[in-house]
Amino acid sequence: MDFAAIFTDYSWIPLLCIAAGLILIIIEMFHPGFGVPGVMGIVLLTAGIILYAKTVLQALILIAVVLAVLGAALALVLQSASKGRLAKHIVLDSTVDDDVRFSATDDLSYLVGSEGRTLSVLRPSGIADFNGVRLDVVSEGEYIPKGTLVFIDKIEGNRIVVKRKQVPDRHEA
Repeated sequence: MDFAAIFTDYSWIPLLCIAAGLILIIIEMFHPGFGVPGVMGIVLLTAGIILYAKTVLQALILIAVVLAVLGAALALVLQSASKGRLAKHIVLDSTVDDDVRFSATDDLSYLVGSEGRTLSVLRPSGIADFNGVRLDVVSEGEYIPKGTLVFIDKIEGNRIVVKRKQVPDRHEA
């Protein structure tokens, strides 16, 4: 079987589908994401190969050629992403100065001593309201019913520990 004889009978529509599919997939490589160009490229490549190939051998050869072209394009895209023009759009250049620090949690130590009321049962965790601000809180293993007056005893990282507020007995006064 002669290699040139495999591709002698061709039409321009399947070749156009294959070329357009390759171009759309290469565009998708430069603008990553599973978007319209990538999907349309895959559809056009598949249609082009199905329309063009008369035998399984032709289809396998076309798939190998398409994969080789896409592999070369991917190598160029990766080269451009690491050192070329594409790197300016993908790679972050700015840095954070050493004197600027970010924290995942705010310093809540100013809340220690604040008084509020439980909005749910604490067993030992739940929700309490402190001057209109709802906070997730925990007790130190103590069951605290809903609607009980509490105060913030301590802050441990992002954990807010509350204790039951002792209400003076009316008979003692």
